[in-house]
Amino acid sequence: MRLKRRMNTLICSVIYIVLTNCAVFLDDNFKLLFLVAVVAIGVNIFAGFMNSDIYSKRLKYCNHGTVCLNVFRISMTVSIVFHIVYLIYDFSDIGFSYFASLINSYVLLLILFWNGIISVYLTSAQLGVKYRVIGALLGMIPIFNLICLNKIITVCNDEIEFESEKIKLNESRKDLKICCTKYPILLVHGVFFRDYKFLNYWGRVPAELIANGAKIYYGNHSSALSVEQSAVEIEKRIEEILKETGCEKVNIIAHSKGGLDSRVVINSDIGKHVASLTTINTPHGGCEFADYLLNKASSEVKNNVSSAYNFAAKKLGDKEPDFISAVSDLTHSKCEEFNQKYGNPYGVYCQSVGSVLKGASSPRFPLNLTYLFVKHFDGNHDGLVSVKAFEFGEKFTMLEPKYKRGISHADIIDLNRENIPGFDIREFYVQLVADLKNRGF
Repeated sequence: MRLKRRMNTLICSVIYIVLTNCAVFLDDNFKLLFLVAVVAIGVNIFAGFMNSDIYSKRLKYCNHGTVCLNVFRISMTVSIVFHIVYLIYDFSDIGFSYFASLINSYVLLLILFWNGIISVYLTSAQLGVKYRVIGALLGMIPIFNLICLNKIITVCNDEIEFESEKIKLNESRKDLKICCTKYPILLVHGVFFRDYKFLNYWGRVPAELIANGAKIYYGNHSSALSVEQSAVEIEKRIEEILKETGCEKVNIIAHSKGGLDSRVVINSDIGKHVASLTTINTPHGGCEFADYLLNKASSEVKNNVSSAYNFAAKKLGDKEPDFISAVSDLTHSKCEEFNQKYGNPYGVYCQSVGSVLKGASSPRFPLNLTYLFVKHFDGNHDGLVSVKAFEFGEKFTMLEPKYKRGISHADIIDLNRENIPGFDIREFYVQLVADLKNRGF
């Protein structure tokens, strides 16, 4: 696919180089100038759309924009060099046709640039707000705008190739349904979030699992309650799923505090209806920085923060949010008590997953701000939870990519929908659920 895209760019570049520099030789032949305009329109319409290896409509338009920007970059460089050289070697004979060529070149390149930039801005998922804003701010600053343009092209190229390969992979194994487990998957979110229809807590993961045969359900529980209160809501949700599907059990995949909530569930009467529990970056050992904050903060500060959060959470759907109880149950001291009370009951397969960040510049806001603070109290961590607090159950998987970026507490649930170099978060979950299927769950 990469070769085809490069050939497409090369062909369009050669055509556009001719179009942007030929006016100097046309000697006021307006019929030929009209032909130049027609061919230029054709390039602007069809560039990048001929690649049959790109199956997604969104990616096709993104590829169109990327090819346009690549052609713009190449054609602009050649056009500048050409007009400078022509001016130097034939300065005495510079006339109307030369200035007409400059105008022709400028207009054609301007059209191509805006065609490309609008296309990628509207269709690229990986540019995010960051590169869109940077592009807008630096677009008029020489040198910096070229650096920014190169970055935008690189990000979009990587996205097109990565996402196209994922589509092909899922298509090739569609009939295998490798994620079609015996029991449905229940995804349990962490603290300070809810399950919303149009803003999925788990990013692109559920869609990827469904594409590979999984049956997905969500906890739909409150954003902030004590662990035991949250567990009651999850138990009710499991009863609803059992009634709806007719299944005997569910497989729980729980993130952060959701893992603690789910441990209470598997130790309750409803636990016999849980086949497996997979905790993702759950603070089984607690967070020491949470102890520090709760001990240091005055009662007034804690009450003000709690009241503000509880008020907002009620507006967003929580019935009786309890900020202080939710945070208190994540402290190291509380988790020590919790681990003595709740173990791993016989008959439920339990495993855990953790990840680590490798620097303050790796995660997005606000975890980039908490990095040094959490490291001071908890050592190596994912932005919020210590590496030493993750392990639970029969199997523990530690995710530590080769690259220096690392994987944050938010990355591990694809909250930012970001393609991380060296780590495919969606494929990780596909293989995790495929393993549950192979184990008979």
